[in-house]
Parts: sequence; structure tokens; C-alpha cells
Amino acid sequence: MTTQKFKWQGITSKYAYPETWRSLWQIFNSVILFLVMWYLMYRSLAVGYWLTLLLAVPTAGFMVRSFIIFHDCCHASFLKTVKANDRLGLALGVLMLTPYYSWKHDHAIHHATAGDLDRRGVGDVYTMTVEEYIAAPWYKKAGYRIMRSPMIMFTIGSFLVFTLTHRFWGPGAGKRERSSVIWTNIALAAVIGWLVLEIGWQAFLLVEIPILLIATSAGVWLFYVQHNFTPSYWERHSKWDFFTACMQGSSFYKLPKVLQWFSGNIGFHHIHHLSPKIPNYKLEQCHKENPVFQVEPLTVRKSLKSLYYRLWDEKEKMLVGWGALKKYQTQTVKIKA
Repeated sequence: MTTQKFKWQGITSKYAYPETWRSLWQIFNSVILFLVMWYLMYRSLAVGYWLTLLLAVPTAGFMVRSFIIFHDCCHASFLKTVKANDRLGLALGVLMLTPYYSWKHDHAIHHATAGDLDRRGVGDVYTMTVEEYIAAPWYKKAGYRIMRSPMIMFTIGSFLVFTLTHRFWGPGAGKRERSSVIWTNIALAAVIGWLVLEIGWQAFLLVEIPILLIATSAGVWLFYVQHNFTPSYWERHSKWDFFTACMQGSSFYKLPKVLQWFSGNIGFHHIHHLSPKIPNYKLEQCHKENPVFQVEPLTVRKSLKSLYYRLWDEKEKMLVGWGALKKYQTQTVKIKA
């Protein structure tokens, strides 16, 4: 199936518009409840830290759901005008520790290049091919192994992305992206400074750190598993096809209903990549009403295999683990002999 034979644009366009009342309700049941839960966590410190940690789990869930709203604003799909999306996105960027215009720029590149082997490295979880890894110098291999380790990526790595990496702009960033980073940092300093004056730095850290550890870990996992699963799709640019990259290179992550709710339907990622203008609250509807989009789901159990994927095998066209290197190294030795 190709984009020429299947006119998917006409189908997705029927869902690609926001409904103000649904967006406002989602702000309440996500962002407002996140703030309420943060306050309850602070108050729970007087009862016992065990309660604070228990409350951190749903609070982190509301943070993930709020990030999906931020994400929709980046696509101008949450509110009716670009200006309204940008204003809400800028405000949410402070709560999410993420500079709005900088992330919006990188994420747009991700959507335009997902599955393209010749255009990797911006807005994605960087993936090397087997051949690239074998040819890389030792220090690059070491860095890549650390970055792709689940024990790093989904713990301290995800935490540092939001708390540290987002405080700087990347190479080639434009004026608007640089300004976004600077003003987000200033706003964060003001908000955190005010909170520290009001409740003390110990209370602030005791509340904020567990939320961030859980929310960033869950968020990075969701982003990772949506493009690191099997079977998947990667091609060189000359052979790359947008529709195929969306349908085969982006997963339909079928989550339990409560997790689907907290993750803002982002599990319907293949549809989101086809049409980023569809608000998160219409993705499931688009999926249910159009059998052509009902691809094989990636279940939670199957998704755990993604923890072992490290490299893309161009010959076999599949993601592989470190064990695949032995086969290639053996083949190289035979060729040299």
C-alpha cells in the first residue's frame, strides 16, 4: 500500500480540528489536576513521606497527560488558532521544563524524518546501524552503549533530558528557539525561586524530584517504544516513503484504558504521525471508525522486547540487540580470511 494508491488524507482530515469545549475540559482534568496533586503532595509531607511517594504516581500521570497537551500545542492541533496554541504551549513549557519553540522545532523535524536513515539525529532517540556501530571509534561505541542502556535511558537519562539538556539549545538553533530556551529558563528560575521562598527548598525537592523521575521515565519510554519495536521501518532517503514510515515505523501501542487515558491516546502513534493536526482526544475515534488504520497492536507484553533493541540491521531490515554483532564480526573475519 502506498500513498498514491490510498488517499488517506481525506480520511484523517475529518478528525483534524479541535473542539474548544473538549480542549478546555482536558486542560482542567490534566493541567489543573496536576497542580492540585502537586499541592496535595506538599501537604502530605506533614503526614509522612510514604504518602507523598504514593501520591507521586498519579501526579506524574497528570504531568505526562499535560505534556501531551503541550505536544498538541506544538502541532497547533489543540486550540483553534496558532496564537492560542503557542500561548498555552509557552505556559505549559514552564510546567513541563521544556522550551516550547525549541521543542516544537525539533519535534517537527522528527515528524518529517521518522524512519529515514539519512536524516536521523534531531528530535528522536538516536539509532545507529550495525555497520555504523562496527566502524565507530571506541569512545563513540562506549557513549552509544551508555545512551541505549535501559538502566540509563529510562532513569537518570530521562531525568537529565528534562532538567539539564532542555536548559540549552542545540547546534544550528534559530533566534526564536534560542529565545525560547532563555525565557523558559528565566520563568523556571522565577517559579522555583518563589516556591522555595514559600515552602523551602527541602519540601520543593521532596515533591518535585519523585514526580520528575516517574513522569520523565514514563514519557521517554512512550516516545522510545513508539519507534523501537518489531517489525519496524527504516529506509535510506531515496527509498523512504512517508505513509509507510507512519504505518509501519510508528506503533499502535495498545495500553490498558487507565494508562491510555494518562498517556493522552499517544499510543495511536501511527495515526498521529499520519496527521499531527488530529487532537489527542480524536485519535481513538479515527482508529475505531477506519479499519484501514487498524494495524496489529503492540501490547505491553510485546513492548518489553524493545528493551533489548540497540541497532538497526540494514540487511535484515530489523532492530537487533548487541548479540547480532557477533554474527557480523564472524562474517567479517571469514571475508578477510
